[in-house]
Amino acid sequence: MGTVAVGDMVTGTGRLGVVLVGVDGTPEARLAADWAATEAELRGGALQITHAVGRGTDRAHGGTAVGLTDQALAAALAVLDDARARLGAATTGVPIDTHLARDDPSSALLAASAGADLVVVGTRGRGGFAGLLLGSVSLKVAAHADRPVVVVRGDTEKPAGRDIVVGVRDERDAEAVRFALVEAELHQVGVRLVHAWTPLGGTGLMVPRISHVEEEREAHAQLLNHVARPVAEHPTVGLETELTVDSPAAALVEASARARLLVLPRHPVEGRLGLPLGTVVHAVLHHANCPVAVVPVG
Repeated sequence: MGTVAVGDMVTGTGRLGVVLVGVDGTPEARLAADWAATEAELRGGALQITHAVGRGTDRAHGGTAVGLTDQALAAALAVLDDARARLGAATTGVPIDTHLARDDPSSALLAASAGADLVVVGTRGRGGFAGLLLGSVSLKVAAHADRPVVVVRGDTEKPAGRDIVVGVRDERDAEAVRFALVEAELHQVGVRLVHAWTPLGGTGLMVPRISHVEEEREAHAQLLNHVARPVAEHPTVGLETELTVDSPAAALVEASARARLLVLPRHPVEGRLGLPLGTVVHAVLHHANCPVAVVPVG
């Protein structure tokens, strides 16, 4: 097994392109680990596997001391051993490091992310409520990490012909577009920018005049063209834009059914009561039909 540290963060193997994934032995975590291993292989980088054990693990195994009981430690190491052996057999030339953290899962992943370029999580870990579509660990990591986070869910088989879709909100989203373009080069697919909007007059009692709607549409089209400029840095990637009149969350969930990966920008929280992820990102994370990358921007 690779390096194991209890309570101390492992900073990786020193190579660029470290992909960090959290595992806990659940089917959702195994799916995330498979996706992360494939991504690390494509990037020519390293894979860091993190498993976290908190005080609840001690109690579950009958422990009363501050440290892990032998049984709890053995169970935790078995999770890491299994993940490392399985992913090592499935990949070629990917350095794999393992990390046993003495913390709650979300805090452990956020701490370990300092040594990673990409963080990968599953949809639900142990202890989650069965009625939730996305676990609290995934939501917290996606909301607070200072680097891209991929939540692996939905169709991960990457059918041929499926491009990477980016949900565009405003002019700050060029960084999310850059991330998608890099991913598209790795996977040899195209990128589709989707921007949904609702005519301003449509929210009142009066039907908006056609001229006003066309002016709004032109302004939104210019926004798409503005954030698409990074495509010049990736001349081998085909890029399409899609402007649709719809609610952003509904449009993006629909687009995810035809996507290999859905990329969403995460904007700074607006106001004291704002959701850390924003209402659109929060909704899409719960209902997307493919893996979702959340990229912090502006």
